[in-house]
Amino acid sequence: MGNNVAKNWFLIALAVCFWFGYLGAESIAVALQWPYFRSGIVFAVMMAMGLTLRPDAIRHSIRRPAAAIIAIASNTLLVPLLALPTYFWLPADQFGGLFVASLVPCTLASASVWTRKADGDDSIAILTTVVTNLACFLVVPIGLAFVLSRQGDVFAGTQITKLASTVVAPLVLAQVFRRISVSGCSIGSWADQRKQLLSVIAQIGILVMVMLGAAKSVVILDDGMSSSWSWDSWLIMTASVFGVHLAAMGGSIQLAKICKVSRPGQIACGISGSQKTLMVGLQIAIDCGVSVLPMLIYHVGQLLIDTVIADRWKINSKTTKLIKDPTKKLRHCP
Repeated sequence: MGNNVAKNWFLIALAVCFWFGYLGAESIAVALQWPYFRSGIVFAVMMAMGLTLRPDAIRHSIRRPAAAIIAIASNTLLVPLLALPTYFWLPADQFGGLFVASLVPCTLASASVWTRKADGDDSIAILTTVVTNLACFLVVPIGLAFVLSRQGDVFAGTQITKLASTVVAPLVLAQVFRRISVSGCSIGSWADQRKQLLSVIAQIGILVMVMLGAAKSVVILDDGMSSSWSWDSWLIMTASVFGVHLAAMGGSIQLAKICKVSRPGQIACGISGSQKTLMVGLQIAIDCGVSVLPMLIYHVGQLLIDTVIADRWKINSKTTKLIKDPTKKLRHCP
C-alpha cells in the first residue's frame, strides 16, 4: 500500500490540488491577477528541467535524424490534426482545451524516462523534447490563431513573446549554465547528480499551476462562459482525449515502421510523438480562457496509458532477446 502511494504520489497530488483549487477558487483566483506570477512558475520549471538535458544525448540522435524528424512532425502536426475532428462533438471550451493540449510541446518530465523504460532510444525523445519546446513559441500561436481565434481574444504576438520568454529562454539559459563551472565543479555535473531533486521542484511548480487552472475554470463557469458538465460529457471528453493520444502514438509508430526505423526508434517515436507537457498547456489554456480539464486528463492519461504500454514493450523486448539468444538467461545463473 505504502509503495503504491509513493510510486503514484504525483497523480494523487494532481487530484488533491485540482479539488483544492476548485473548492478554494475565490481565494486562489486572486493569484491569477499577480503580475508575472504564472510566468515566473513556468520559467522556473522549464529552467529546472532544462538543466537535466544532456547535450551528448542530443548529438547522438542528430547523427540518425529520421526517427527524430518523425517524432517531431507527429508531436507538432499529427496530434493537432487528430484533435480537430472533436470540434464536431465537444463543447467549445472542451474542444479549445483539447486543441491547446495538442499544440503544446513534448513533455520534459517523462518522455525520455518512459522511452528508456520501454527499451527505446531515449536520445530521440530528448531531441524531440528540445526541438518542440524551442519551436513552441511559433507553433502554438500559429495554431491558436488559425483554430481558436473565434473563441476569444487570442493574440499571436502576445503568445509568441510569452512563450519565447517562459519556455525558450530558460531552456537556452539552462544549457549555457550547464557549461559554467563553480569551484571546479560544472553546473551540468551538479544538475546530473541532483536530477531527482530538480524533477521534484518542477513537479511542485506543476501542482501550483494545476490549482491556478482549477480556480480559473470556476471563474469561467461563474461567468457563464463554459458548457454545463454532466457524466456523459465527462466520458465523451475523456474518451476523446485518450483517443487522440493513442491515435498519435499508433500513427507515429506506423510512420517509423514505414521509414524502416529500428524498434528502439519506433518506441521513441510513439512516446515522444504523442506526449505533451502539462506546464505549458495549463499556462496557454488559462490565457485563452478554455477548459484546463482536457490538458489535465491528457497528462494523467499519458502517464497511465504509457506506463502500461511501456511495460508491455519491455516484456516483449526481453522475450525477443531470449528467442534470439536462448542461452542468455542461463549465463546469469550461478
